[in-house]
Amino acid sequence: MSFTQLLQFSNQFWQSLVADPWRIVINSLDIFLVTALMYMCIKALSGTRVMTLLRGVALFVMAQLAATFLGFQTISFILNQIFTYGVIAAVVIFAPEIRSALEKLGRSATLFASTNTLSDEERLISSFLKATDYMCPRKIGALVSVEGTQSLKEFISTGIPLDADISSELLINIFIPNTPLHDGAVIVRDNKIAVSCAYLPLTESTSISKEFGTRHRAAIGLSEQTDAFTFIVSEETGSISVTHNGVFKHDLTREEFKAELQRVFISEEATKAKSKKWFAFWEGK
Repeated sequence: MSFTQLLQFSNQFWQSLVADPWRIVINSLDIFLVTALMYMCIKALSGTRVMTLLRGVALFVMAQLAATFLGFQTISFILNQIFTYGVIAAVVIFAPEIRSALEKLGRSATLFASTNTLSDEERLISSFLKATDYMCPRKIGALVSVEGTQSLKEFISTGIPLDADISSELLINIFIPNTPLHDGAVIVRDNKIAVSCAYLPLTESTSISKEFGTRHRAAIGLSEQTDAFTFIVSEETGSISVTHNGVFKHDLTREEFKAELQRVFISEEATKAKSKKWFAFWEGK
C-alpha cells in the first residue's frame, strides 16, 4: 500500500467516524470488552502450566513469522503442522486446567446474585482458621493442600479416600496424634476433603533450613510442581507456614494466615459492598 492510498484510507476512516458518532461508542465498547476478557484470561492463567504453554506458543509464532519472512519453506511447513495438531494435543493435555478455569468463571458469575449466605471459599477459610486456632496452641501437626488449576490426582491416589465436607472438627480429628489418619497430607478438591494420609513430593532444594521437617519439605515440594495452596502447622512450635506457587512463608500470625487465605481463595472485589460486584466480575481477581 502506497503512502497516498494509506492517507486516503485514513481520511475515509475519520470521515466515517464523524458522520456516524454512534460508531465511536460501539468501537470503544468493543475494544473495552475485548481488553477486559483478555485481562481476565491472563489473570486466571497466571502461574499455571497453561501460561507456560502460551509462552511456548508465542515463541513458535515468532519462529513461524521469521521463517516465512526469510523464505524457509521447510521450517514454515513443519511449524504449520505443529500448530494444526498441537491445538488438539493441548486440549487433551490441559483438560483438567481448562475445566477448573471454566468452573472458576462460573463461580465468578455468582457475584451478581444477591445472597447473604457464605460462599464455599468463605466456609473453607472459616474451617481452616478454626482448625488452626485449636491445633496451634496444642502443637498438633497438620499438612493440608488445596488443589488449584493443576490436578493433584497422582497425589490423591496415594491417600485414603474420604470425600467429606470440610469442617474444622473433621480436620482436627484427622490430625490428632496416634490416630490412623494423622500421617501424611489432607488434600482438598472441589471444596471437599478428598483424601487424608496422602504422600507429597519432598523438595530437593538444598537452601531449605534444617529446622524444617518432612511436612514443610513436602509442602514446598508440592508448590514447586503445582499451583496448589498448602498450609502446615508445626508440631514442634505450633507455628503456621504456607506455600503457594513456589513461595514459602513461615511463622505466620493468625491475621497473616487469614490474609493469605483470602488472597488465594477470595478475590479482593468479592469482599466489597454489593454495589461493587459488577466491577469485581470484570476485574476477575
